Amino acid sequence: VAELCVCDLLVAQCDVNCCCDPDCSADDFSLFTTCSVPVVTGDSQLCSQKAAVYSLDVEANPPERIFKLIDQVNPSIFCIRATNYKQALYLKSPEIPTPENFDRLLDKFGGATFSAEPDSWNLDTDAQNPPDANETYRYEYGVPVQTEDAFLRLPSPVVSSWCSDENPAAFLVNQATKCIRSVSVEKCDSIQALSMLFYINSSILASVFQVNITVQSIVAQSLSGTRTLLSGSDVLRLPMVLDGLCINAVLGVNYHITHTDTGEIIEAAAAFVLGAISKEALSIEQSFEISFTQENTQPVPLSGNPGYVVGLPVRAGFRPQGYPFPAAFLFAALALSSNKHGQLTILQSTSTQDCLAAQGARAPVLFGYNMISGCKLRITAAMKCQPLAQTLLDVLKGQSFPEYVASFGNSQAQDVLDWVPITQLHISEQMISNTLQSSCQIPVSLGIEVKWTKYGSLVNPQARIVNVTATITSTTLKQLPSGRERIIPITSSVVFTDISSPAEPSYKAWPTINIKLPFDFFYPFV
Repeated sequence: VAELCVCDLLVAQCDVNCCCDPDCSADDFSLFTTCSVPVVTGDSQLCSQKAAVYSLDVEANPPERIFKLIDQVNPSIFCIRATNYKQALYLKSPEIPTPENFDRLLDKFGGATFSAEPDSWNLDTDAQNPPDANETYRYEYGVPVQTEDAFLRLPSPVVSSWCSDENPAAFLVNQATKCIRSVSVEKCDSIQALSMLFYINSSILASVFQVNITVQSIVAQSLSGTRTLLSGSDVLRLPMVLDGLCINAVLGVNYHITHTDTGEIIEAAAAFVLGAISKEALSIEQSFEISFTQENTQPVPLSGNPGYVVGLPVRAGFRPQGYPFPAAFLFAALALSSNKHGQLTILQSTSTQDCLAAQGARAPVLFGYNMISGCKLRITAAMKCQPLAQTLLDVLKGQSFPEYVASFGNSQAQDVLDWVPITQLHISEQMISNTLQSSCQIPVSLGIEVKWTKYGSLVNPQARIVNVTATITSTTLKQLPSGRERIIPITSSVVFTDISSPAEPSYKAWPTINIKLPFDFFYPFV
């Protein structure tokens, strides 16, 4: 079990936060923030087995990985004492076609698709084994979403582009597939895969009460490709033949599953795209998609996995005032920055270049892109200093400037050490004026410097943000006499700096030998 590692995905490379990866060195472990797989075991049904436990000693300098091998006992009385069924440990030899079994094998495997799963996947054993009425289905990542008859189907191409209905939708695995379906207009009303019922007639096994799949929306697509949202999504529209066309045929399905933090599915909805098929068509392309969202949360788009991708927004957030929890829960309820997607933003330039009119217009900071924007402020003698300074600060920083930036493109809110605090600096400059009565300080520029480094293997380095500094530059503004005006430029800028250390060679430099070779040493080559 010490050699098993389910998070070791990269070949000959260290996976981030994978404490059991044999490719990781002590230097790699010192940069980890957590162990993504803290315990590795074999078959969970065994009565007794060894378990590999991984953790990090963050108090050490530098942090170290701790590995322990312990004996784990299964508390269940229904456990496996020994795996003595040898046939289950090996692949079964395929049946060789012969003249006697050829017709039977052709019927089973001769179609465009066939199921390679055991017969136990067809859950037709409800009569012999009725489910417990009090049983609650809580799913883990990657487990097929089960329904009352089998599993939630997400058709996809298998060995060719043709659709196979044997692909199960896996829990928390967002998927999008496209495949080709063979059709016949004359028989379109009898082809199950073209009917809405085929995708919603089974309830998901989720809790004491099964979850029905509701119809969220229906979009009609014409033969020319234009789409129209239909009203009355509660009306079931079945395929039928009309004027030589097959109408209401399913061209696309988009599932959206809502679940709790314990892995219990509480809601399922499907959005359909229905269209018409001409009698000349022998096949159609269908698209399928499934996404998962935890209840009472909004999905946050990622900007890389794990490192940032150039051109994607820099993710950011802040800690609400009076946050009552310790540092370990600092980002458990991540609040978003000045836009709804939790991104670092700067002032967005407008065509009018008026700072007072540009308040609220923000542009996301894109990783790797140096940016500059600005506006012009027309100052009159009637303007008050303090309200003007606060307004300009809101224009430069936004309504709620974030306090932290995600170091990786996929940093999660609960991983505290994966978030970098933004260092805020203030610089004052003097503005010389001959007409002075009184003066005040107003911010005129915001400069953001993002320092990043290449992290991980040299073969596939990942971009990681290590430091962010936001500098507010203020200037002293002298009050103008009555009737006088002044125009001051206000600017925002973002600069990305690569601070990666040059790669050290894995070999020692060859010694230099000062000798003179014979003139014909390379003969006949020059």
